[in-house]
Amino acid sequence: MACSSLAKLNAASSQWIGQQSFTQRHGSSTSLSTRRVAVPIRAKAYTDELILTAKTIASPGRGILAIDESNATCGKRLDSIGLDNTEVNRQAYRQLLLTTPGLGEYISGAILFEETLYQSTTDGKKFVDVLREQKIVPGIKVDKGLVPLPGSNNESWCQGLDGLASRSAEYYKQGARFAKWRTVVSIPCGPSALAVKEAAWGLARYAAISQDNGLVPIVEPEILLDGDHPIERTLEVAEKVWAEVFYYLAENNVVFEGILLKPSMVTPGAEHKEKASPETIAKHTLTVLKRRVPPAVPGIMFLSGGQSEAEATLNLNAMNQSPNPWHVSFSYARALQNSVLKAWQGHPENVEAAQRALLVRAKANSLAQLGRYSAEGEDEEAKKGMFVKGYTY
Repeated sequence: MACSSLAKLNAASSQWIGQQSFTQRHGSSTSLSTRRVAVPIRAKAYTDELILTAKTIASPGRGILAIDESNATCGKRLDSIGLDNTEVNRQAYRQLLLTTPGLGEYISGAILFEETLYQSTTDGKKFVDVLREQKIVPGIKVDKGLVPLPGSNNESWCQGLDGLASRSAEYYKQGARFAKWRTVVSIPCGPSALAVKEAAWGLARYAAISQDNGLVPIVEPEILLDGDHPIERTLEVAEKVWAEVFYYLAENNVVFEGILLKPSMVTPGAEHKEKASPETIAKHTLTVLKRRVPPAVPGIMFLSGGQSEAEATLNLNAMNQSPNPWHVSFSYARALQNSVLKAWQGHPENVEAAQRALLVRAKANSLAQLGRYSAEGEDEEAKKGMFVKGYTY
């Protein structure tokens, strides 16, 4: 992967790069004098805007609705309720979600697939404008998916850096203000040092390119739930992965105040014989956060990763029982949408019921972000796990 020859920007700090030592000869004297030259990093054009956008998304009681599934994955969702995977049906489903009255009370950002970013409602209003009216920041998935990583232990790497700068500039013009790039690490496959480094470097390059084009990068190093390992093993791998990610973010001069982290929670493998309590998951997850994530990062927006709707909410709530250096919140897809699909069933007369289901889940996670959620009254559907081995977007 090619390295950029240009110095990246970091206006949020007063650090200096490019320090050099050189010698000067004075006259015919053989004595040498040495002086240090410091080259300042120039300021990013978008730094202030990036920081403001990140703070807006990381606002109290709000989180992110992720509806950035690829057309193929969205098709699987539609198929589960008997609908064909057509653009009309995808547009109808996403319109249902994005036009939910009152959604902005609980949702601060929405991650869109490229198709959705350029779509409008059936009455002609751009989805981007629908979101803005509810004070929800539009975002965009920019990676091009996972492919096999040669030389690894059957692991993968995330593609999409080619042409990312020009695509990001176009997404900004269309109204997107943050971006998402998902890469994964598999514990059953090692993970190998190669896979961890590739994941971290790819995330860092993407983050730098996004910031150069006005988009707040969501940095998503997902440690898959696949496996039968204990929670201690997940913690060990998370520490290694997050350390590598932040090392390369710093190497690429990414402005930490202008990013959001979207990690997986530290849980046992999905096939482990013992389930962990929300308190145990919160303890292990916060331990890694405190050891690896700078407090300059404004928001930690957890992915649900196949947990049930109720589990994802309970675990988030447990992490917010005491103050944290960052806004600890959610960026959920399935854990916000599962009940919605079941309520909708593809029937126009069910749209309002489906939107109420979305508000129920969004409000529950809003309360969890504030540490005030109670599972009392949760129905059995919300408690059903959604783990899929080798899940892809």
